[in-house]
Amino acid sequence: MHKILLAEDDNDMRRFLVNALENAGFQVSPHDNGLSAYQRLREEPFEMLLTDIVMPEMDGIELARRASELDPDIKIMFITGFAAVALNSDSEAPKNAKVLAKPVHLRELVSEVNKMLAA
Repeated sequence: MHKILLAEDDNDMRRFLVNALENAGFQVSPHDNGLSAYQRLREEPFEMLLTDIVMPEMDGIELARRASELDPDIKIMFITGFAAVALNSDSEAPKNAKVLAKPVHLRELVSEVNKMLAA
């Protein structure tokens, strides 16, 4: 079972994503801010980080950068309403990260997660 660390500060969106991913067979560890997600990453390995960009305490780009430092093989996907920020070439976001724009459709999310984990 693939392990996904989810960082999303919006409660409804976080529940929606957890349900969708768990129903697709993934093990999900949800967090409501980047700092708590980072602390969890330091405790155990995950195959994928799925994160919003704009969050309290630590934004998703910083979280992704630190996650890549801890584990260069971790797959990173941003789910955000601010896709242009993640795609900005000046951004410190890992260059191999995937970006999905909100609102995201469940079928697309599960498909993209499966593709990244299979790569």
